[in-house]
Amino acid sequence: MKKQLATIAAVLTVGLVAGCGGGGGSTPATGAAVSTISGTVADGYLVGATVFLDKNGNYQLDAGEPSTLTDANGAYTLKVDPADMGKYPIVAMAIKGQTIDKDTNQTVPNSYVLSMPASAISGMANSNFISPMSTLLREKMQANPGMTFADAMAQLRNQMNLQAGIDMMADYIAGSQSGPNAAQYQAMHANAQKMAGLMAGQAGLVMNGSGLNVNRYRGMMGTINSNMSAIAANTMNSTFMTGMMSQMQAQLGAMPMAGGFTNYSGMFRNMTSHRYFWNTTGVTTTPTTPMSGGMMNGGEMM
Repeated sequence: MKKQLATIAAVLTVGLVAGCGGGGGSTPATGAAVSTISGTVADGYLVGATVFLDKNGNYQLDAGEPSTLTDANGAYTLKVDPADMGKYPIVAMAIKGQTIDKDTNQTVPNSYVLSMPASAISGMANSNFISPMSTLLREKMQANPGMTFADAMAQLRNQMNLQAGIDMMADYIAGSQSGPNAAQYQAMHANAQKMAGLMAGQAGLVMNGSGLNVNRYRGMMGTINSNMSAIAANTMNSTFMTGMMSQMQAQLGAMPMAGGFTNYSGMFRNMTSHRYFWNTTGVTTTPTTPMSGGMMNGGEMM
């Protein structure tokens, strides 16, 4: 299987890099100083996903942006100008019918985009884990410029009802195999699968070929964020997830494809208290907030 996946990743190299973002990627010129960013992409490990340094923040691969493909283990290595290290976010695109999700060993049925915030990028080997978790952390900070990375981590940890100290940027697949926090990382993996499913389910409304509509994408992530506690609490509830999908499609479908910047800060409030998200007074811990509409009103999010 590993040999087969490696072959698939090699074959994809030409097609994906040439076809993404209308210009492909690049690496620093020969002889120039180079810094290396390495890590892994997952909801399950993603094979043949396009990874790039997003210098203009448009979530798509443009000419001059360093890029690569993930290998048979979902790993990537980007070679970048040292001056760009930690300056720009990293984006990973899972591509419909081409990228393989190792949770299922099948190609993803719809394209979707993951990312990680620039402030989390490290030059340490294999330390830059791109996942639905890192994606939501980035969107929290993007919508609220005053939010610190530590606040975003604490908020997401509390939204998922995880214990203090759990690293929301960790490779939850590796972490779920053993150790005292294995159950916590297993929960993260389950939540990541649900988040990726919701994101892929909106591809027809969010994706635009090899790019996406940024306002619709951020609206989608805002709805996921607003309902993250309920998503985490409904691990096996397919009815809830179906309702969530329908709600998101209705909201995004009502948003215009063109237009100016939309303020999504209301969907990413900087609330770091566990009690804000969970009611622990009963026998079973339950989310304190129901599924929120977050409908757009005059360019603001309610």
